[in-house]
Amino acid sequence: MPVATGLLFGRVSRPLGQDWVQREHGGGPYQEGSSLQFRVVNRRANSLMEIETRLLLMTVDTEHEEHRRTYHVLRLEREQVLFLPLTWTIVHPIDAESPLWGKSAEDLERLQAEVLILIKAYDDTFSQTVLARHSYRHDEIVWGRRFAPAFHVDGEGDLVLELRKVGELAS
Repeated sequence: MPVATGLLFGRVSRPLGQDWVQREHGGGPYQEGSSLQFRVVNRRANSLMEIETRLLLMTVDTEHEEHRRTYHVLRLEREQVLFLPLTWTIVHPIDAESPLWGKSAEDLERLQAEVLILIKAYDDTFSQTVLARHSYRHDEIVWGRRFAPAFHVDGEGDLVLELRKVGELAS
């Protein structure tokens, strides 16, 4: 059963920021079921505000030797955050309303499934909107894993984000 995937988003100051640096995927159980997850982080010193994201599932249906692409908007636990002080894990709960419900990795392969991620934020330093997009094919998703913790409290009580751990998976 689909569970989760990981992604790291590094924001840049150009309108089409695409500093995607994370290729590891993972996840685990979510509440009473499972989910598809992407973890994002702002790697720059500039502040990002009003961050919005959308997830699409693209599948290829084959009927009578004819291929047809279908796009499904994936419902998110939260579609936007006001600002990004640490990380944000974007979560699509896989429930009875999800197009991923009951699908196995083999089903997603047969459908040539691909998840498309669109992120939009406002960079207050440069007073402009930054956009990023990325996609993950069915074979780039690791099922049944969860993210490892990416931050901790140090000896002085400060919260420390470890960028190298943002995309790590727990064993």
